[in-house]
Order: sequence, then structure tokens, then C-alpha cells
Amino acid sequence: MDYPKIAAELVEMLGGKNNIKALAHCATRLRLAIEDESLIDEQAIDSLDGVKGQFKVAGQYQVIFGSGIVNQVYAQMAKQTGLEEMSTKEVASAGAEKQNIIQQAVKGLSDIFVPIIPAIVAGGLLMGIFNVLVAPGLIVDGQSLIEAYPGLADLASMINTFANAPFVFLPILIAFSASKKFGGNPYLGAALGMLMVHPDLLNGWGFAGAAVSGDIPVWNILGLEIEKVGYQGSVLPVLVATYILAKVENGLRQFIPSVLDNLLTPLLALFITGVLTFTVVGPFTRDIGFLLGDGLNWLYDSAGFIGGAVFGFMYAPFVITGMHHSFIAIEIQLLADVAVTGGTFIFPIAAMSNIAQGGAALAVGFTTKDIKLKGIAIPSGVTALLGITEPAMFGVNLKLRYPFIAAICAAALSSAFLTLYNVKASALGAAGLPGIISIRTGDVTPYVIGMLISFAIAFGLTIVLGAKAKAKQAKQAVAKEMQTA
Repeated sequence: MDYPKIAAELVEMLGGKNNIKALAHCATRLRLAIEDESLIDEQAIDSLDGVKGQFKVAGQYQVIFGSGIVNQVYAQMAKQTGLEEMSTKEVASAGAEKQNIIQQAVKGLSDIFVPIIPAIVAGGLLMGIFNVLVAPGLIVDGQSLIEAYPGLADLASMINTFANAPFVFLPILIAFSASKKFGGNPYLGAALGMLMVHPDLLNGWGFAGAAVSGDIPVWNILGLEIEKVGYQGSVLPVLVATYILAKVENGLRQFIPSVLDNLLTPLLALFITGVLTFTVVGPFTRDIGFLLGDGLNWLYDSAGFIGGAVFGFMYAPFVITGMHHSFIAIEIQLLADVAVTGGTFIFPIAAMSNIAQGGAALAVGFTTKDIKLKGIAIPSGVTALLGITEPAMFGVNLKLRYPFIAAICAAALSSAFLTLYNVKASALGAAGLPGIISIRTGDVTPYVIGMLISFAIAFGLTIVLGAKAKAKQAKQAVAKEMQTA
């Protein structure tokens, strides 16, 4: 490929180098902040050598090239525009000016949770493996694997410890990531997270039982009783506490002399925020978090298959806006209170949506005669089945429209089916085919049936709608020729 030529043509198609405010790349995509998006020639970009798709999201314009190619195109574009050594964060900041308040809030949550997703997914998948080992009757009739093979018991115990670690110490991960987002010292944020899960505190999961029995330990300070309760697996308390920490830290720096800054600022910021966390912020936000999780669970249970269908229908549009990242916080809360909620219903529905996007893209790949489109649709469809939908969604389904319509309809129907059987996940993982190991033991069969429903409807409906679209195009072409004649 002639990368300098591709880069030069792309710059012109984007409206010239003066129209590009910021430029960076991730593993597969160019990420750009554009001054005037009306100057972009999208049709020309689609036909450019190497381009596998394009889309606009979160104030950014992104062009999909694929791994390896994107690095080469970026290097040439950076030279030609002078926008070298820019990070994706700088592009996001430049594009944020075009976002409304809701989009900025969603982006804020995304910026906090996306970096810690690998840790959460690793823990969730390990939890799924543990479930496979201890689930009775899943593989061996009437017995779990560790009952049939006692030598696996300690292995299961070790895997369970590994799986729980990211969730037990989740506040540390969130506090570190959130502090960077809020403009504070991330290591001071991590210290606050450690404080919230300190072993001297009552385990956060034991709080409900201790509250019923009246055995909650307290600090008695000058007559003021402060509950010594940890926040293991919590989300909202640590987010609010970290925000306060960043504001207190930066506020203190305004009047503490620089010679005492390294000594007094961390000391006072951590102490003040710690006191506020255990007296006001923690108890209040913990109750809100429980109410949020219980409320969503109640809505899911009471709305029945209609609620499941609506959520399944809307999940892919949520992905387009980036709002799906905010669901991670809700899912963690549902899993933290798993004894009450039974797990998260969001994960299975997300999997149905991903399977549907994959089935639609594969239908396009198997029916199209366009070699370039086939080369994008088939691999991206397989990737979507494994839980990563962006290439299929943005590179194929949204571009053609009818596969996306087929996919969201399939996701709605399969999600309604899952809701009828109250399918939930007891852990997080890859929302797709590998997600089987994250599903509650008794829900595996309806989950598999749901995946088959999602794939079959998306695949079949895409073929039907595609045939109608082609027939309509052919009819329009004939009518145009007759008008010309």
C-alpha cells in the first residue's frame, strides 16, 4: 500500500489539514477531532484503499483501517499535518467541545471505567471458571467437578481467590482511575481506595447482616459514633469520595506554601476526605447504590419480557453513544449484592445484542459480491460473536442500515426470551459466545437458546431486508435510466 498517498488523499477528504484539530490512533482506528464535519467527503473515504469503515462518536470522527495499517497511515498523516505525538486523550478533549452535558457525563464514566475493564473481565472470567468447577450436574451427573475429582478442590479455591481480588479491591482501581480523571494525584486516590477496603473495617458484604444484628463496629470520637464499615465491591461511594479528594487536594494547594506542599497537602487531603467518606459520603452513597441496583432489578423483574425486549432493542444504540460503559458501574453494584439480586441481567442482554450484530454482519459477508465488503464483514462478524462489536457495527451494519435494523430486532426478541427465564450472570466477562461461563449454572440452557435465536433472526432478517434493499435499488436504477432516455 502507498501509505503517503493514502494519507494525503485522506487529509484532503477530511477538508484539508486546517480542518483537523487533533489526530491520534488506537489499535485499529484513526481518531480525529474535526473543525467542520460538513467538509468531510464520507463517500470518498469509504472507497479509499484500506478503509474498513468510519463513524462519528463522542465528538470524534474515527476511520477504521485495522491493526498494522492504521499505524502506517497515522505516521504519514502526522508528518503531513504536523500533528505528531498526540494522544487519544488529547483528541477526546478536543472533541469534547461538541458534546452536551449528558455526553460529557457518559464520557467521564467511560474514561474512568474503560482502563480498569481488563481487570474486571479477568476476574469475571476466572469467576466463570470457578462456577464450572463447583456447579453440580453441569458436566458430571449429580456432582460437581470438585466432588467427582477432589484433587481439583484446592485449584478451585485458588481460582476463586484470584477471581475475587479485582472486586474486593475494586475501590482502589476506581479511585486510581477516577483521580486521574478528576485532576488529582492518582496515587493519593489509590491510598483513599485502600482506606475504604482496609482489613480493620467490617467487610462491606457483611454490613447488611451486622445491621440486622446490631453488631456494627464504630469509632467513638468525642461522643460521635462513626461506623467502621468497608466498601468492598462498591462503586458510587468511591467515585464521590475521589471527586471530593481531588477538589480538596487542589484547593489546599491554593494557599499552602510550596515548601510545605509535599508534606501538608497529602496529609490534610487524605484525612479530611477520609473523615467525610466515613461520616457522610460513604453511608449516603452506599444506600443510593443499593437502591439503584434493587430498583433496576425490580424494573427488570416487574416489566417482564417487554422490559427485556426494550432494553435489548436499545443496547446497540447505547453502544453507539458510548453509554454502555456506564452500565459497568451498575453491573458491579448488582454483583456486589448478588445474594439479593441474583446477579446481573445486563450482561446476558449485552451478549444477545453482540451476537445479533455478529449474525447480521456475517449475513452480509456471505451474501455480498463486493470483495472489500466481504473482507470486512466476515472477520468483524466473528469478532462480534466473541464480544467486540464495534468493527461489525460501524464498519458494516450501520453503513448499510438494514443489517443494523435486523440486529436490534433480533436482540429485542432474544432478550425478551431471556427475561422470560430470568437469565442472569454471576460474573462479568466477554459478552458473547465466551459469556457462557459467566452465566448462572441453572441459566446456561436458556442463554444458549437465546444466542441461537439472536443469531438466526439477525442472519435471516438481514438476508430478507438485503434482498428488498437490492430490489429497491434496482428498481430506482431502471426508473432513472428511463427518465434519462
